[in-house]
Amino acid sequence: MSELGVIEVPIRRNAAGRQLMARIYRPRGQGPFPALLDLHGGAWTRKDRTANEPMDRAIAAAGMLVVAIDLTLAGEAPYPASVQDASYGVRWLKATAGQWHGDTTKLGLLGSSSGGHVAQLIAMRPGSPAYNAIAFPGNDTVAYVATRSPISDPHARWQQAEQMKREHLISASKAYFRPWETIFEGNPQKILERREAVALPPMLIMQGGRDENVLPALQQNFAASYRGAGGECELVLFEGCEHEWVATPGPQTERAHEAVKAFLARCL
Repeated sequence: MSELGVIEVPIRRNAAGRQLMARIYRPRGQGPFPALLDLHGGAWTRKDRTANEPMDRAIAAAGMLVVAIDLTLAGEAPYPASVQDASYGVRWLKATAGQWHGDTTKLGLLGSSSGGHVAQLIAMRPGSPAYNAIAFPGNDTVAYVATRSPISDPHARWQQAEQMKREHLISASKAYFRPWETIFEGNPQKILERREAVALPPMLIMQGGRDENVLPALQQNFAASYRGAGGECELVLFEGCEHEWVATPGPQTERAHEAVKAFLARCL
């Protein structure tokens, strides 16, 4: 385990005028350290780069440069603004990681919940003109994706929220997907079902067995579709866990940290 240095740097100012920041977790030493970009969750409408700090620290302590970035929120701009931020973030990190002794030869993504949704879109659609709309040199291709409770099928998640009468999730979907038809266009599950030509980097999905926001069956369906398209997708079920179980310290959270670290070790 390495002692960490944590710094924050500005990335860019979004269309709403908010300064988007990056939080950088850097192991001590000269490296080079494999780099990982973390995309936060929050149902597209809230949270920031600090949302996944325990996981970010655990991975960085194992010898990786972990960079967590802010994403544009739905109240500032709808889809695909946050995906454009992530694409920009990949290209920006590839250009700047050397400052912190980072190696982006096999740059990967880490995404939680709605951040997992964004990570899946970036991974599957590298070079998308819609996602690369913010000018910056380089490409947004990534080598692997690790996710926790990703919204792999936003429309099915919205239907579940309607059934459970969870108004905050219903309103979050409607705030992000404007116009509403984009909930099908920017939908990883539907992309696979439409047999779009996509990239299929290795993917990890960690899923709570008692998650009522994103049902385990939806992740199983996505994993099967991803494999059916020719990709490698590891689905790890955490029995008894709800949507945000990693926010609470305990054996299951430690298991999640170890699952991510083991996946990253295989990809690197």
